Amino acid sequence: MIDGKKIGVVVPAYNESKLIAKTIAGMPEYVDQIIVVNDCSKDNTGEIVAEIAKTDPRVILINHDVNKGVGGAISTGYIYCRDNDLDIAVVMAGDNQMDPNDLPNLLAPVLQDKADYSKGNRLITGEAWKKIPKVRYFGNSMLSFLTKIASGYWHVADSQTGYTALNKRALKMLPLEDIYPRYGMPNDFLVTLNIYNMRVVDVPVRPVYADETSGINIKKVIFSLSFLLVKLFFKRMIQKYIIRDFHPLVLFYFFGAFLMMLDIPLLIRFFYRWAITNAAPEVTLMMILLCSISGLQLMLFAMLFDMESNRELK
Repeated sequence: MIDGKKIGVVVPAYNESKLIAKTIAGMPEYVDQIIVVNDCSKDNTGEIVAEIAKTDPRVILINHDVNKGVGGAISTGYIYCRDNDLDIAVVMAGDNQMDPNDLPNLLAPVLQDKADYSKGNRLITGEAWKKIPKVRYFGNSMLSFLTKIASGYWHVADSQTGYTALNKRALKMLPLEDIYPRYGMPNDFLVTLNIYNMRVVDVPVRPVYADETSGINIKKVIFSLSFLLVKLFFKRMIQKYIIRDFHPLVLFYFFGAFLMMLDIPLLIRFFYRWAITNAAPEVTLMMILLCSISGLQLMLFAMLFDMESNRELK
């Protein structure tokens, strides 16, 4: 407990028999409850946690009968924290890749009511460039940029980090049962936070890489998450700027995208005429340039409006 606030740490765990004991052992004494969600592991992760719980009353083991993915495990942990009246729910993975020494800094903005959700950022200090595998680093950077556009949190980076702290207000308000179940959970959750106008801040954390191989296919994940982020962007536009409070920025996005889409038939016509007559139709070329420039300007104005609209959420 810190400042009278009860702290719960949610530990999603799938096949973490090698590192789960070390993860739990590193939890600071001020953590009130450690909620380990065993996501139907195929190894003896659950048995290890059950043994630890016999000597550490803070440890709560929740077993999934079927694998629900990391997002599903976090959802289960969040719901437990909400239903058991915990004040702050922290998420720390079961692979011991999140440094407990960073936890006080992660908790500080939530404890001080400066944020509803604080998240670790491994990229701020530059140390991540030396420690994180380069393919994963560049993939993370690209997804972080796309997440800025999709979520509206333009000040947030390192979107894929799972080291986070969520306050009681958010636990009570957010639809925790609807959290995206798989790897795109952090991106989806940021969009949900923005729709509910939650304050989000980045906190520098130290990147830690334990002795285990990631099972994530980076190339596959980047393409699947990019598609997910497009869907999340439209979800946020509709939920936040049309249904809940109409904002003209959706018109800028719409007409900007419409003008840029007009370039497709114009370009087809341009190259067709070029192939037939071996001459460039000047009127078509001017229309292409006009649509491209006007569309891009409208899209940039929409982004600026979005930044301004979300300026208070940091």
